[in-house]
Amino acid sequence: MMFIELSGFAVFAIVVVALAIVLVAMGVKSVPQGLEYTIERFGRYTRTLPPGLGVIVPVIDRVGAKMNMMETVLDVPSQEVITKDNALVQVDGVVFYQVLDAAKAAYEVRNLERAILNLTMTNIRTVMGSMDLDELLSERDQINARLLGIVDDATEPWGVKVTRIEIKDITPPRDLVESMARQMKAERDKRAAVLEAEGDRQAEILRAEGDKQSQILAAEGRREAAFRDAEAREREAEAEANATKFVSDAIASGDIQSINYFVAQKYVDALGQFANSPNQKIMFLPLEASSVIGAIGGIAEIARESFGDGGPSGGGTRPNGSGPNRSGASGSRIPSSSSSTFAVPGRENA
Repeated sequence: MMFIELSGFAVFAIVVVALAIVLVAMGVKSVPQGLEYTIERFGRYTRTLPPGLGVIVPVIDRVGAKMNMMETVLDVPSQEVITKDNALVQVDGVVFYQVLDAAKAAYEVRNLERAILNLTMTNIRTVMGSMDLDELLSERDQINARLLGIVDDATEPWGVKVTRIEIKDITPPRDLVESMARQMKAERDKRAAVLEAEGDRQAEILRAEGDKQSQILAAEGRREAAFRDAEAREREAEAEANATKFVSDAIASGDIQSINYFVAQKYVDALGQFANSPNQKIMFLPLEASSVIGAIGGIAEIARESFGDGGPSGGGTRPNGSGPNRSGASGSRIPSSSSSTFAVPGRENA
């Protein structure tokens, strides 16, 4: 074996180099992104190393705490809370926070995460215990806002910013859940009954309105019809009065044929009504048929006298009061039943 004999200077130089390497390794610190290191000198905080390469005095300075500066989430374990109306519920949630000051977070509180967790759980019981169960279930946003304000103010001296607190689940006891389900069902049944009754009410109102409008329109129709019927009767009466006046004038002037025409027209109208009756197949005439026929013959006589036709009677104008009483009660002449011929204005029959 070959031994290298080193001089004393060489040994000293090697020791110095090794010590220098160790000191450099101890004095240079690489801080990852998202972390900050607190530096202590003889146990006292002096400064904070940001992310990147940092230098400290070896042996004198040392790294105190490595603080995570990223936003962190903590699960709040489930706990029992008694509400204002003495309902026992199970509640859990989450807390989001971020360290803004590494020195305060490292030296102002011991065990930061546990402190934030206990502070949140305590305030959950305080806030939710001051509310009724119905408020607890319906106003979750209000609960979150109140918790955030309280916990954030309490953790500010620790260099921590609580960004969000969310209540995940609120679980009432099973019997209470069943009672709530029955209450909800009853409430929905009530709303359905109210809506159904309201619908029936609206339907009845609309139906009554429709009936009212229908009756109003029917009454207006009857009024209009009655008005027009009255007007028609008035016109008819006026025409009848005029006809009667003409007949009276004719009688006064000695023309008996006008009376015959008037009576004959009534006979014909009555016979027409009997004949047009839909159920009347056999007509019983409680009058003397020869009088009717005589009245028709009187009409023919009047027509001949009016138009100057030379008919079977020889034509020409008859003397007043000379013809009608020759054929029966009406006083008209009786024409032959098989060959009677007469004419009316605007129409000729044979």
